[in-house]
Amino acid sequence: MPNITKQSLIQEIAKSTGFVRGDIKTVVEQFLELVGEKLVDGNTIEIRGFGTFACKPRKARPARNPRTGETVLIDERLVPTFKFSNDIKDKINSLESILDTAEAEPQSVDADATQPQ
Repeated sequence: MPNITKQSLIQEIAKSTGFVRGDIKTVVEQFLELVGEKLVDGNTIEIRGFGTFACKPRKARPARNPRTGETVLIDERLVPTFKFSNDIKDKINSLESILDTAEAEPQSVDADATQPQ
C-alpha cells in the first residue's frame, strides 16, 4: 500500500467536500500545528471515535552503542504516542479478517488464460 501524504489527504477532502483546496490546506496545517503545540504544553488530545494523542514518560535506561559496544545511559524523556479508539481498532480488525478470508480461499484460475495460444 502506498503512503498517504498530507497533500493527498487535502486532495481527497477537497474532492469529497467540494471545498477549495487552499482552505482545506490551511485547516489541516492549523490542526496539525495545534496538536503539536498542545502536546509540547503537556496536554492530551482526545478525538472521540478516532484516538488519543499524548506524551508519556520513558525511564532512563542503559543502552549499547552498536559500533563501539560501549554502554551509554539514555536519559529519561517524554515520548509522543497515539492510541487508536476502539472504533478504529474494530474496523481495522474486521478488515484484517476479510483479507485473511480472501487469502485463505483458493483463487479460481481462468482456464483460457493459462492455455498457450
